[in-house]
Amino acid sequence: MMKIVKKIAIALLVVLIGMQFYRPEKNISEGDYVAAFEAETKPSREVKQILKTACYDCHSANTEYPWYNTIAPVSYWLADHIEDGKKHLDFSDWQNYDEKKKDHKLEELIEEVKGGSMPLNEYTWTHADAKLSEEQISALVSWAEKTRATY
Repeated sequence: MMKIVKKIAIALLVVLIGMQFYRPEKNISEGDYVAAFEAETKPSREVKQILKTACYDCHSANTEYPWYNTIAPVSYWLADHIEDGKKHLDFSDWQNYDEKKKDHKLEELIEEVKGGSMPLNEYTWTHADAKLSEEQISALVSWAEKTRATY
């Protein structure tokens, strides 16, 4: 029994070490990757800061990675979260959404933020400044509702 456990442990260690050499592609862009979104939706300075702190890492073409992203399997877990986040809403791709889709994305943003589902708990555990206060939630929701009215 111990021999099997030892072999499994060695195999897992080899896999873990091997994973360190094959990292997922990072979500990094040059330039102002949310310029079109911000120009069209005109968030206030406060809302821009909320979006930057709590949303853009997972919902845009640029992520500011923490130091521990260099360690697999964490790097794979983060890459999966970012890919999934961008699939649901990508602020960097805003100009390619039609008006109906923009309205729907803002509706979802309102629902998720009001319901406390966004930002994800997994994100706020390591990004304490992304945990939204009631005032920030109110500001974000108010801005999104006003913006929805334009669509």
